[in-house]
Amino acid sequence: MTKHRIYSISVASVYPHYIAKAEKKGRTKAEVDEIFRWLTGYGQVALESALEKGTNFEDFFAQAPKLNPARDLITGMICGIRVENIEDPLMKEIRYLDKLIDELAKGKKMEKILRG
Repeated sequence: MTKHRIYSISVASVYPHYIAKAEKKGRTKAEVDEIFRWLTGYGQVALESALEKGTNFEDFFAQAPKLNPARDLITGMICGIRVENIEDPLMKEIRYLDKLIDELAKGKKMEKILRG
């Protein structure tokens, strides 16, 4: 089975699009970073380091210090697919991130986004 192309794309190349999407709706880079940290367990310095190194999505999630166990509470549609039905573990992690950024851009409160 061939790997999906997104796995080899650097997180840093997509990160500005996440920020732009959030800022377009009046949200902040700090909130985007908080979502990244909540989902993966990276601290701010480690997150910035991974972005600077050009870490790809596959390595970014493989090296995540502690994937948040509450991420299983993330449900709904992303790219026309129910996130909870995605079978590929790495694709599911990427789509969790996409879903959280979407919720941020739609104006949800951070405590709801972070499943608090």
